[in-house]
Amino acid sequence: MSKGIRRTHRVPINRQTFTLSLTMVRNLFSSEVGTTAIVMVAALIGLLLAINGLNVVNSYVGRNFMTAISQRDRAGFVAYATAYTAVFAGSTMADVLYGFTVGRLGLLWRVSLTQRIIGRYLNDRAYYRLTATDTVSNPDQRITEDVRNMTTTTLTFVLLVVNGSFTVLAFSGVLWTISPLLFGVAVAYAAAGSLFTLVLGRPLIWLNYNQSDKEAVFRADLIHVRENAESLGLSHREPLIKARLLRHLDDLAANSKQLIAVSRNLGFFTTGYNYLIQIIPALIVAPLYIRGEVEFGVITQSAMAFGQLLGAFSLIITQFQSISSYAAVLARVASLTEGIDQVQLPARTIEVRQEDGRMAYEGLTLRASNGGPPLVDQLSVSVPRGTRCLIVGTEEAGKMALFRATAGTWEVGEGRIIYPGADQILFLPERPYVPPGTLREVLLGAGPGGKAPQEELAKLVHMFQLEGIIARTGGLDVEHDWDDFLPLHDQHLVTFARVCALAPQFVFLDRISNTLNAEQFGRILKLLSDHSITYLSIGGLEDRRDHYDAVLELLPDGAWTWQPA
Repeated sequence: MSKGIRRTHRVPINRQTFTLSLTMVRNLFSSEVGTTAIVMVAALIGLLLAINGLNVVNSYVGRNFMTAISQRDRAGFVAYATAYTAVFAGSTMADVLYGFTVGRLGLLWRVSLTQRIIGRYLNDRAYYRLTATDTVSNPDQRITEDVRNMTTTTLTFVLLVVNGSFTVLAFSGVLWTISPLLFGVAVAYAAAGSLFTLVLGRPLIWLNYNQSDKEAVFRADLIHVRENAESLGLSHREPLIKARLLRHLDDLAANSKQLIAVSRNLGFFTTGYNYLIQIIPALIVAPLYIRGEVEFGVITQSAMAFGQLLGAFSLIITQFQSISSYAAVLARVASLTEGIDQVQLPARTIEVRQEDGRMAYEGLTLRASNGGPPLVDQLSVSVPRGTRCLIVGTEEAGKMALFRATAGTWEVGEGRIIYPGADQILFLPERPYVPPGTLREVLLGAGPGGKAPQEELAKLVHMFQLEGIIARTGGLDVEHDWDDFLPLHDQHLVTFARVCALAPQFVFLDRISNTLNAEQFGRILKLLSDHSITYLSIGGLEDRRDHYDAVLELLPDGAWTWQPA
C-alpha cells in the first residue's frame, strides 16, 4: 500500500459483500417483476450456452481452416471459410440478443429496486429523519447513481461468473486434449495473477467509496449556490462559498490522485499479465508442431482455447477495477436501506391518538433535548372544531416545538396529542412548500382524488385571485418548479387554495402573517372559516384578535395560559 493514503471509509470484499449481492438478487426474483426476471435470466443462460457452444465449434473450424492454408488445400480452405462465415453469423446474432436482454433485465431491476427504496424512503417521514439525524449522507445520489450502478454491475458479474463456468466446461477438454501441461499452466497463471491483483488493488475499494461521497458533497454545494442565488448575492458571501467549493474540490481531487496512483500500480501488473497470455500457448505448443506431433492449426486453436480458459479463470484480474467500484456502491446502497430501517419507526415518548372533530393536548411536555428544561410544560388544552386559536409567546422555540410535535416531527417530550386523521389536518409552515408540477396538479392533486370539476377549479382561482399567476405561468397545465418561479406571497396563495380544495377539519399555520399583510391574512382566515376549516395560527402578541376565539400564550419557562380572544 502506498504511503500517505488516508482512509476515510474501509469497504472490504468479504463474505458480507457476496451475501449482500445474493440478497439483492433474491429480492429481485421475489418482487412483483420476479417472473419476468426469471424468464429473462433463463433466456440469458440459453444464449450463453449458445455463445460458448459456437466458440468451441469456432475453435475447431479455425484449426482446420489454418491447417488447410498451411497444406495449400483449396477445397478445404473454401469449405472452412464458409463454415467460418456461418459460425460468425450465429455468434453475432447470439451476442446481440444477449446484450439486448442484459440491458432490459438491468433496467427492469433498477426500476423495481428504485420504486421499493423510494416507497420506504418516503414512508413514515424516513427522509426527514435521515436528514435530521444525518444518518446517511447524500441519499439522493444513492437512490439514483448507486442503485443504477449496483444493479448493472451485479447483473454483469453474475453473468460473467455463469459464462466463465460454461467457458471452463467448454474449453477445459479442448485444452487438455491439446496439452495437459498447457491446461496446468493456465490454472496456475490465473491463480497467481488473482492473488497479486487482490494485494495491489485492495485500496481501490474504499477509495472508490470515498470518491462517491466527495463528488456528491461538491455537487450539493453547487446546487446550494443555484438554489440560494438571490440570498447569496444580497449577502455578498461569495468569498466564503468560493472557499468552501474549492476546499471540497481539493478534497475530491486528492482522493482522485490516490485512485489514479493505485490504478497505475495495478495497471503495471495487469497489462503485463495480459500481454503474456498471447505468447504462452505458442511457447508450449510450437515445439509439438516442430516435432510433427500436431497440425499447424492446433497452434491457433490452443491460443484461442488458452485465452478463453484464462479469461474465465482471471475474472478477478480483468474485472478488479469494476469489482472495487462495485463493492463501494453495494455498501452505499446497503447503508441507505439500513439507515431507512433504523429511522423509520423511532421510539416515541409522545403518544398520538386520533379523534374526530377536535384537537387536544393532554399533559404535553416538550424539550429541546433529553433531560433539558421544558419548552412547553404540561400543556392541557382542548380545541374543538370551530374554535379558532391564536398561539403566541415571546420564545420562538416553544411555539416551533408545539407546531412540529403536532405535525409529528418533534420527538423529545412526553404526554398526549389528539387530532383527527392525517387527511383531516394540514400544516402550513412559514415558508410554504409547493411541489413541482402543473398548477392543476398543485391545486387539485395528481391522483384520483384530484379530479375535481372544472367549475370548482375556476371558483378557487377566482377566490384567491390566481388569474395573474396563471397568466404569468402559461396556464394551468404548464409544469414549473414553483419554489423558484413564484415569490413567497404567491406560493402562500396557491397553498391556501389547495387547503380549501381539500377542506380538512383543521389547519395549523406557522407565522403566515410574517409574509402576508394584515388585510390579505384576514381575508384568507375568513375564507378558511367560510369553508368550515378550523385554524390554529402561530403569531405574535401584536396580532389582531378579532379572527380568533381563543389565545394560547406560551411563556418563557414552559408555562402557558389559555383565554378567550
